[in-house]
Amino acid sequence: MSTDAQFDSALDLLRRLPPHSTTVNLTRLCTLAPHLTEDLLSSVDQPLEVHRCKKSGRDYLLCDYNRDGDSWRSPWSNEFEPPLGEGDEEGTRPSERVRGMEIRMGEAVDVYRDLYYEGGVSSVYFWDLDDGFAGVVLLKKTTPRGRSEGGWDSIHVFEAIDRARTAHYKLTSTVILHLGTSNESLGEMELSGNMTRQIEQDMPVDDDTSHIVNVGKLIEDMELKMRNLLQEVYFGKARDVVGDLRSIAPLTEANRDKATLQEMINSMKR
Repeated sequence: MSTDAQFDSALDLLRRLPPHSTTVNLTRLCTLAPHLTEDLLSSVDQPLEVHRCKKSGRDYLLCDYNRDGDSWRSPWSNEFEPPLGEGDEEGTRPSERVRGMEIRMGEAVDVYRDLYYEGGVSSVYFWDLDDGFAGVVLLKKTTPRGRSEGGWDSIHVFEAIDRARTAHYKLTSTVILHLGTSNESLGEMELSGNMTRQIEQDMPVDDDTSHIVNVGKLIEDMELKMRNLLQEVYFGKARDVVGDLRSIAPLTEANRDKATLQEMINSMKR
């Protein structure tokens, strides 16, 4: 089997496995096919991990965009943890201008996280492009483990291409959601999945601050749309399916109500 075929098969397999176990299954696939490791890690969205910055004492999120080998760059200190080896390069860091925007965007997203999520962890990472810059905004919120648990991971990857007085933005957003509950009346139930949406838009730009405002607005609007989709479409459909499969009222009572309704309809037709 060719490398491309193996890669496609691995992605196909991951799509059929529980999303909340993506990290474990991805590790197993990388062990079975080490030559696919880099491609899989850069292509598969997995629940975000939290790490604490040793220098600032603040939490940040790990992803493929701040990883260099087995080290991750902290957005608070701009240093890799654990430190890169002596024989390695210094690692990829943004330029001074882009780093300044990264810091300001991180502060803005931190306020957004506190207002919308009332907790959780957020991180922002930027990097340079030949004709602009790109970045990723990460948000994570989990509930304490117990009879009911849940987790929300948002991954927003964007590109900003500079043009004359405008910029072209391309945003790809992924949400990973996991819910679970366990009690005597329901038993054990788990609901998990992920959703990806993409948008492109041209917006006016005056200075670097405009980029922060534009990207923030795109991310806020996208999260609102995806939350509404999850609530109205996905949860609504799941509720309808479960309602058809499982009747809370006794079946005899439900059948009697149906018969009464049919009798009323027939009497109206006479």
